[in-house]
Amino acid sequence: MVTISEALSNKALLIFDGATGTQLAARGAAQSPLANIESPEVVKSIHRDYRDAGANVVLTNTLTANRIAMEHAGTADKLVEINTAGARLCREAVGGDCYVCGDMGSTGQFLEPLGDYTEAQFAESFAEQARILAESGVDLIIIETMTDVREAAIAVKAVKSAVSIPVIGSIAFDPAMGGCFRTMMGDTVAKAVTELTAAGADVIGANCGTVDPNELSLIIAEMRSSSDIVLIAQPNAGKPEIVEGQVRFRWTPTEFAEGAMKCVEAGATLVGGCCGTTPAHIAELASRLR
Repeated sequence: MVTISEALSNKALLIFDGATGTQLAARGAAQSPLANIESPEVVKSIHRDYRDAGANVVLTNTLTANRIAMEHAGTADKLVEINTAGARLCREAVGGDCYVCGDMGSTGQFLEPLGDYTEAQFAESFAEQARILAESGVDLIIIETMTDVREAAIAVKAVKSAVSIPVIGSIAFDPAMGGCFRTMMGDTVAKAVTELTAAGADVIGANCGTVDPNELSLIIAEMRSSSDIVLIAQPNAGKPEIVEGQVRFRWTPTEFAEGAMKCVEAGATLVGGCCGTTPAHIAELASRLR
C-alpha cells in the first residue's frame, strides 16, 4: 500500500468509514471517546466491520477528545490515554489493510468576542491532540463536522504546524435561503474553500450538517468549481429527523450509495459516511465504486 501522501497526490479514490457514535450506542457502549478505555473490544469491532465493508480509511474514536472539550466534559485527565488508545485500537483492528485517520472535531466553545476563548487557546488545544495522535501512529488527521470556518482554519493551521502528516478540513453545512448552503455560523462554501486552503489543508470538503447526500454533492460541485484541491464528502444517511424524541436517519444503504456516488461525480475523490451510516452503507458504496 502506498503512503497516504502518495495516494492524495495521485488523487486516488479512497473510501472512508461511516458513523462511529451511533454504532457505539447500538452495541451498548458509551457514545463518546470514553469507549476507547471502557469498551475497547466494541470499538475494535466497529473498526473491523468498516474495514471488512470495504473502507480504505478508518477513523479513530477521538472526535471530541481535545483538551477544551474534555475540560468541559470533566474528562481532561484522560486526554492522553483516550487519544493513544483510540489510535492503537484502530490500528489493531485494521492492521495494514487501511489507513488510520486521527479524528478531530470542534472544541464545542465559542471564540472571543462571542465566547471566552482566544485563538491561541484553540490552537494549542488542537495542536496538542494532533501531536498525541501522530505520535501514536495515525497516517493522517481529519478535522471534521466544523460549523465555524474560523475555528476550522485555526485547527488546520495549528495541526499543520504541529505534525508532518496530511490534514483534512471538513465543514458541516445546512440549506440556506436562495438555494445556497451555509454553516451554523453563517459561513459560505466559498469562504470555507478560501480559508481552509489558506490555512494549509491538504484536503477540504464537507460532512454531516442537515443536508442529504444529494445536497452534499451540490456543495462538493461548488468547491470543485473554484479549486483543484483534493475533496472529501461524508454525507449522512439522509436528513436528521426526530422520531419519538430520538434523532433518526432513514436512508437505506442503496439510497445513500446513490447519493454518495453523486458526490464522487461532483469531484470528491475521498468519500465515506457520517451520521446514521453503518457498515452496510459503506459496503454498498464500495461495491458501486469497485
